Amino acid sequence: MILVDLNVVLDVVQKRQPHYSASAAVIGLITDGHVAACLPAHAFTTLHYLVSRHQTDTKANRVVDWLLRYFSVAGTTRHELEAARKLDWPDFEDAVVAAAAESSACTHIVTRNIRDFCESPVLALTPEEYLFDSRK
Repeated sequence: MILVDLNVVLDVVQKRQPHYSASAAVIGLITDGHVAACLPAHAFTTLHYLVSRHQTDTKANRVVDWLLRYFSVAGTTRHELEAARKLDWPDFEDAVVAAAAESSACTHIVTRNIRDFCESPVLALTPEEYLFDSRK
C-alpha cells in the first residue's frame, strides 16, 4: 500500500504541467488495480472544496466518489496527530501525512514534496521515482 499525497492528485485533477504525466501514471496503476493506495483523509475535504469552488458542487461530489472507489482512507485520529507532533516538523500537515502513512502500514509516500519528508518514518518518492522503482 502506498499513500498518495494531495499534490499528486491535484496534478491530475487540475492537469498541472509538467507534473501531469507522471502523476497520472501513478494514479493509473492504482485505478488499474496494480497498486493498493490510500489518501490522507484531509485530501478528500480539500479536493471537494477546491473543485466546488472552481467548478461545481456536482463535479466535486463526483471527484470524491471516484477517489473513494479506488483509494482507501488513511485516517487522522488522535494517534496520528500525536505522532505528527512528536515528529516536530515545521509543516504540521506534512507530519500528519507521514504519521497517517505509517499507521496505515504504507511502504511509500508518493509526493512531489519529498524534501519535506526527508525524516519521514515512511520513504517518500516523487511520482517519477515511484514509477521507476515499481518497474524493477
